Amino acid sequence: MKDIWTSIRRTPYQSLSAFLILFFTLFLTLILFVSLTFLYGSLNYLETKPQVTVYFQNKTPENNIFKVREELMNSGKVSNIKYTNKNEAFNIYKQDNKDNPLLLEMVSADILPPSLDIYAKKPIYLPEIAEYLKKQGDIDEVQYEKDTIDKLLVLTNTIRISALIFFSYLILMSIVVLTTMILFKIALKESEITLLRLIGATNFYIRKPYILESLFLGFTASLLSFGIFSSIVLYFHSFLQSYLKGITALSIDVFNYSLVIWPLNYIFFAIVFISISLFGAIISSVASYIATNKYLKV
Repeated sequence: MKDIWTSIRRTPYQSLSAFLILFFTLFLTLILFVSLTFLYGSLNYLETKPQVTVYFQNKTPENNIFKVREELMNSGKVSNIKYTNKNEAFNIYKQDNKDNPLLLEMVSADILPPSLDIYAKKPIYLPEIAEYLKKQGDIDEVQYEKDTIDKLLVLTNTIRISALIFFSYLILMSIVVLTTMILFKIALKESEITLLRLIGATNFYIRKPYILESLFLGFTASLLSFGIFSSIVLYFHSFLQSYLKGITALSIDVFNYSLVIWPLNYIFFAIVFISISLFGAIISSVASYIATNKYLKV
């Protein structure tokens, strides 16, 4: 640690430049990463709701409804289907309107239609399922949130592609600038490095202090960017609660593990911090290796 501080004091401007480049890279990466995480969590949340609800005509035989349900399940595009008969629909109606006796008197189980709540395996299957249902007989109405899901899918794909391009640019820019800064540091110590090579020092021994310094700057930049980002998120926590009101939980699947991202929790913050720290360590170590490798001509 003492050697790292000594190296930073000897070349403060180059170290500050490298630190700022790492900080801005990691901070922007953190924002995009969490944004994408919440978007995918929103998609997963929608998939837990009945994306398509089909209402049958009152006089439709149950055998016809079960036939449609069986064909949908056999299509491989549906994960689950919930059937609601007339009596169950009436019970739901009574529960929803228990505070309005007048509405309860006007409705009976006979006039309420049976329905199927359909859960698709993927949102892209929804238009096909809806189109199939509209072609069936005895169908009174097909409902699904087409506009909402389509907009969310388009937004997610757009941000994912934009983030990939932006990430690539950030990584390339960061590595180029960091490599240049480290080359300046090496040039200032040219005589010292030449002496080390003359007495038989290995290339790893020469590289080691530059790699350690870069890792230190990368970890410090990760810590600062995570601290600022976490402070911003916690500051706007009340706004997020009101904006996401009604959504009990958002989660994403990570290696067959369901990671809860909303409500905010320590596990999510820990994974974000570990991810951004590893990202910073990879960028800084790669830049150090390229710079020293070029100078040492390995």
